[in-house]
Amino acid sequence: MKIPTNQEEPGTNVNMAKKWLVRYSEIFLKSDPVRRQWERVLINNIRQLIPDLKIKSERGRIWITGNLDPEKLRHVFGIVSFSEVEHVPHDLPLETALIEYCRTHGLPGAKTFALRIKRVGKHSFSSNDKAIELGDVVRKAFPHLKVNLAVPDVEIHIEIRQDECYLYDKVIKGSGGLPLGVEGTLVALVSGGIDSPVAAWMMMKRGCRIVPIYVALDTFLDETVLARAERVVEVLRKYQPDIRLRVIHDTYLAAAKKELIRNRQEKYTCIFCKRRMYRIAQAVAQEIGAKGIVNGESLGQVASQTLDNLVVLSDAAEIPVYRPLIGFDKADAIAIARDIGTYEESTSKATGCKAVPKGPSTKAHLKEILEMEKNMEATKIPLPV
Repeated sequence: MKIPTNQEEPGTNVNMAKKWLVRYSEIFLKSDPVRRQWERVLINNIRQLIPDLKIKSERGRIWITGNLDPEKLRHVFGIVSFSEVEHVPHDLPLETALIEYCRTHGLPGAKTFALRIKRVGKHSFSSNDKAIELGDVVRKAFPHLKVNLAVPDVEIHIEIRQDECYLYDKVIKGSGGLPLGVEGTLVALVSGGIDSPVAAWMMMKRGCRIVPIYVALDTFLDETVLARAERVVEVLRKYQPDIRLRVIHDTYLAAAKKELIRNRQEKYTCIFCKRRMYRIAQAVAQEIGAKGIVNGESLGQVASQTLDNLVVLSDAAEIPVYRPLIGFDKADAIAIARDIGTYEESTSKATGCKAVPKGPSTKAHLKEILEMEKNMEATKIPLPV
């Protein structure tokens, strides 16, 4: 590649190898040892999702050569954006390559354009100087064009890295976040509704591998609810290829509800149910070495999620409970669900929980709940894990 060089006649048939330029952000801010480790994790995650690729990395950039579905790259956490690029061969003048690229990437039919230059390394020119120089070359080849740096019809990017040069016209947004797995594993309580898969996805985005569990409440939840949860987890597979829903059947709630009704304390049904689920999730976490539990609880959204009741629920677990949606409005969770693809399945037809009482408690007291559990026969039912 010659930078700069005398212009050759535009229109030359240019044979440029196609590549993908992958950008990450937060990884770049880490210390060198952590950055290198997380880069390797990110590359392994790309390979797991899209096999048979040639991949190399340099600080701040990952280069991919091979056939791939760009939609799949959008599902790899840690990627902030990516572009299909054309590499300018060393023996080809940049001006010639740029004009041919512009000819096949929308400039003939456009009215305005902009060149975006990014440089890495030492050069005899500045990015602004090169942009002016190449802009003049483009306008000479396409006299009808005008420069519009604010809102151009077509944007052409030129990335010069040391003595290499790449051209691209689109920047595709990725999922961002941290590479999946760099922060360890969490157990996710997944019901199949809108919130729990969104919460799981949010922790995936922060580098947590997720093990989703569904607690099947015998006599209170039917197969339609389980089927919905399975479909939702299948959507999450786009982001974590090895994800698998673990279904755990439990008879505790049926026995506990009978006792609550007999003692005229049915209003605490959801509290007892969720405390049981926390204990089941904790047992699974201890079994697999997970570092905590994640669920879709949002403050004040339903009766069991008041501040008073969340205190009672949190007491049931001896490991951290993460609630990434705690301050979200329902509309916020719905917007994310639509964006990540779980909304349609989460709102598909399924029966509700038949255990919910008509007047659930919104202000449970921990001391009272602990005393009730101590005196209940149902509490003696062993955890099903």
